[in-house]
Amino acid sequence: MKKRVLLILATVAALVLVLTGCSNSSSSETKTKGTLTIGLEGTYAPYSYRENGKLTGFEVELGKDIAKEMNLKAKFVPTKWDSLIAGLNSNTFDMVLNNLAESKDRKAHYIFAQPYVNSQPVIVTKDSDNSITSVKDLKGVKMAEGTGTDNYNNAKKFGGDIVPSSDFQTTMSMIDQGRVKATINSKEAFLTWQKDSKSKSDNLKYQVIPAKDLKASKIAPMFNKKSTKLRGDVNKAMDKLYKDGTMKRLSNKYFGEDITK
Repeated sequence: MKKRVLLILATVAALVLVLTGCSNSSSSETKTKGTLTIGLEGTYAPYSYRENGKLTGFEVELGKDIAKEMNLKAKFVPTKWDSLIAGLNSNTFDMVLNNLAESKDRKAHYIFAQPYVNSQPVIVTKDSDNSITSVKDLKGVKMAEGTGTDNYNNAKKFGGDIVPSSDFQTTMSMIDQGRVKATINSKEAFLTWQKDSKSKSDNLKYQVIPAKDLKASKIAPMFNKKSTKLRGDVNKAMDKLYKDGTMKRLSNKYFGEDITK
């Protein structure tokens, strides 16, 4: 009888350890137990932005859904671009969801989960400006770009004369006011701005940059190199969101089409 009791107690203890391990598996690498802390700017519609003072957008909803699949609570930390990536090194947050494209340089210092967006690059100019028809026409042209962003690097690559811009709305205003002539940005962001800014959007137009000049960017969650297990857990969560249709639904809601494939 005593041996049976001991066996039962040992089995229960083992089960508790297994269950405990499972409950903590998703949060073992997070800075705060039970919470997935996410860094983003919150100024770039439709990815993340404020509506009536509340943080919303594609990446905000995606972050919440990822955290939910991992049995965690999502906490967002709005951060300026120049401090965003550094926040991974200082453990300010667990991952970055901020329209960040995979690149050779970033992969050398950080790790990425699977992509959630294929972002098509475009050139935005005034509707009346016919002087820019391809990236070859950007050399020496004043262009508004966020310092250190992929758009900034691409504009420099094509010889643009860069004027720093703090956010997308400012960039559009700078073109509209004639302070700069163009910008390289994402088609999705421009279409969203165009839809929401009808009074001004008629003044601007976009041209898709061919893949031979600039390939679509793979946008993915980014992590500190030490967060390999967390990256794996996020990948598993995203797999579920792809399979159950959540990714497609969110993309259609914010972009009008499925750009997550």
